[in-house]
Amino acid sequence: MQYHSTRGGALPVDSARAVLRGLAEDGGLYLPERLPELDWRRVAASDTLSMAEAIASAFLPDIPDMPALVRRAYAGKFETEELTPTVQAGPFRVLELFRGPTSAFKDVALSMLPQLMTAARDAVGMKEEILILTATSGDTGKAALEGFRDVPGIRICVFYPHGGVSQVQRRQMVSQEGENVAVCAVRGNFDDAQTGVKGIFTECRGKTLPVALSSANSINIGRLVPQITYYFKAYRDLAEAGQIRMGDEVNFSVPTGNFGDILAGYLARELGLPVGRLICASNANNVLTDFIRTGTYDRRRPLHKTQSPSMDILVSSNLERLLYLLSGDAGLVAEKMDLLGARGYYTVSGTLLEAIQERFWAGCCDDARGSRTIRRVWERWGYLCDPHTAAGWAAAEDYVNQTGDTRPMVVLSTASPYKFPAAVLAAIGGDTRGDEFDRMARLEAITGVGIPRNLANLRDKPERHTAVIDKEDMLRFVWKLCGK
Repeated sequence: MQYHSTRGGALPVDSARAVLRGLAEDGGLYLPERLPELDWRRVAASDTLSMAEAIASAFLPDIPDMPALVRRAYAGKFETEELTPTVQAGPFRVLELFRGPTSAFKDVALSMLPQLMTAARDAVGMKEEILILTATSGDTGKAALEGFRDVPGIRICVFYPHGGVSQVQRRQMVSQEGENVAVCAVRGNFDDAQTGVKGIFTECRGKTLPVALSSANSINIGRLVPQITYYFKAYRDLAEAGQIRMGDEVNFSVPTGNFGDILAGYLARELGLPVGRLICASNANNVLTDFIRTGTYDRRRPLHKTQSPSMDILVSSNLERLLYLLSGDAGLVAEKMDLLGARGYYTVSGTLLEAIQERFWAGCCDDARGSRTIRRVWERWGYLCDPHTAAGWAAAEDYVNQTGDTRPMVVLSTASPYKFPAAVLAAIGGDTRGDEFDRMARLEAITGVGIPRNLANLRDKPERHTAVIDKEDMLRFVWKLCGK
């Protein structure tokens, strides 16, 4: 299967090379020349690992032995063989994506990406070592570090915004073990780190390097494809619970910052899964809400540090894939991305905006409302959610109240509440004294909800990665890793 760039300025590559490169040479993102055909009913009726295998095989046919890769990625690594269970909480079904090895939704994709990348490396006969460069707003970093730890032939470097992640997220990253991992804080915000990583790819383009550069962010199609699976899994759960019949439409509310998580839902829809409306949930950094409602994407605003840091993003990279999928016009996408870089905003209108609004609805939730939502959901329905999930819940409520849409609603829960214990504990009225680990223990004592094993022993792990640099020094940091 041939993959091409959303911006139209790079030569097509096969699916294995698309995974290995991550970012196209013209700065665009890879998409298949046409979406694969899939028997959605058969896939939705299968077990979870078979779902993952079918979807990955359809999108990435040039990577061999997919059943073995799926088993190595997931078997025995999640709290349940279902990987992503759903539970009923009041009026909504909650899709729990945090039951993996780092307690965040990124585990679903980043358990699979190292398997895809090593198999793709072998398939194309690549000899040089791969260096993964990744910017994180909190969860991608640890999940990527854990997934790629000590994988032969691959090194990984993660950049995160200094002071811009929770203390639990930071400790997860800086205590990471592995001979092939590096972690570095960047003075600035996530957009600075993400722009810096993209700038390194641009700077290195066409140069002879001792390593091949790639990415583990959702700009990599190998990161995005595995996320499609849990939409099928949630649909199957609703059917098995008798809440829908096969063919009924289901709505999904998705807390998202970089637009990858919700784009996976759109791809599931395009594969035939009966997805109704996709509700895009933002925090106070509501650039996506404004775009979906008005057609103008404008990053010229302050970036707020919030209790849901994984959504503290003003440049949503995966949105460019949606623009291409709906318009089919690489020239238009390139023009809009140039405008975003040069002046900080762009506008879409007419049929393209109508197509976006037909499929997506958008809402936002600031910290104050998020706290109220956490408390109300806990007190009324006994479900403990983190601030990101609270934003998804609030947006789902707004959508139902404003539209009267009665189709079943699934809220994606993207992280364990124990990754943000201060915010969750304060929301339910608990004592927030002490450090994050004191708060985790107090939250468990109050609620009876167990601390995930991977977080329970985090306090005693030594900090191994303590570098803090200016954003202008990111390239120099990478050169040092490469031995240049």
